[in-house]
Amino acid sequence: MPQRIKCLLVDDLEEDLLGLAALLQRDDVELLTARSGEEALRQLQGHDVALAFLDVQMPDMDGFELAERIRGNERTRHVPLILMTAGPRERQRIFKGYESGAVDFLHKPIEAPILRNKADVFFELYRQRQQLAEELRNRADTLRSNEMFTALLAHDLRNPLSAILASARLLQRRSSDPHAQEAATRILSSGKRMGRLIEDMLDLARVRLAGGLTLKREPGDFRALVERVIREHQSAAPERLIESTYAGEFSGFWDAERIAQVASNLVGNALKHGNPHTAVVVRLDGTEVDSVSLSVVNSGTIPEELKDHLFDPFHGGRRPAGRGEGLGLGLYIVFQIVKGHRGTIEVESGRNDQTTFRIVLPRSAG
Repeated sequence: MPQRIKCLLVDDLEEDLLGLAALLQRDDVELLTARSGEEALRQLQGHDVALAFLDVQMPDMDGFELAERIRGNERTRHVPLILMTAGPRERQRIFKGYESGAVDFLHKPIEAPILRNKADVFFELYRQRQQLAEELRNRADTLRSNEMFTALLAHDLRNPLSAILASARLLQRRSSDPHAQEAATRILSSGKRMGRLIEDMLDLARVRLAGGLTLKREPGDFRALVERVIREHQSAAPERLIESTYAGEFSGFWDAERIAQVASNLVGNALKHGNPHTAVVVRLDGTEVDSVSLSVVNSGTIPEELKDHLFDPFHGGRRPAGRGEGLGLGLYIVFQIVKGHRGTIEVESGRNDQTTFRIVLPRSAG
């Protein structure tokens, strides 16, 4: 049986409360009553109410003041309020009722069909809100379960992948057969790419399930990290030109591996999406006292439809993902790492047919 909806009736006159309750009595509605404003506030603190009827003319605290206090409380501010009065039909009083937060203003004696119809509207809205909230909770639980499964799967895939890579390296060292050598090279290349995808999946799970990536900040040299990344990319793509410039001093407190991951992702994207005949430019600026900035520039521009989604998970690429692409998590993880270091990241694309990613990180760990 569905949970009963609660409706609060507030009136200092017992006979008026009984009459109102008789008109609204239904099997699926639980009627709560209060004879004063203070009693009504206590009822609202203990119950989730779909609708409240408030009499205007009550001693100590009238309906206007009660409505304002209900609206001023975070727990009850969204409860729909209908004011009732046996007083004269004065526009000023009606306006005051709406200003105090009421959604309607009724004059006694209230016709039964009008009262029921108005109540039914708010009861149905309450049911719909409850259903939507339940659906959101269910979807959130499903999403969390999926993310936990993804994390477990990615974690468990690392062991068999390590065995595959170790076997490929052994084959590469022991075999003199050129075909075997070529096969081992392909296995190693594909295995390393798979390893990067697995790490991206794990990072996504860490962000979603643990509320962010764990950073281990230690004193380090930003320039040494960037130079290492450039050497790795240059070794993997010797035909591509990467130019680097350095200015200032580059010490600070960073998570070295995570910062290298940021630099590698930005340089890798620039090599992938830029003109292969144009150099990728990496600029590291340590001239500021409190921060260091890294800029990666490549030729070409980002399509307008992608600019607002660059740092969204699964939408971070600059073109639709194909068989040779990643999961679209790279820039999302970059954003999370930069955010974890209390830094900023910005993108400029279009000027001089170039795209620039620039991150700024504070030097301090505090």
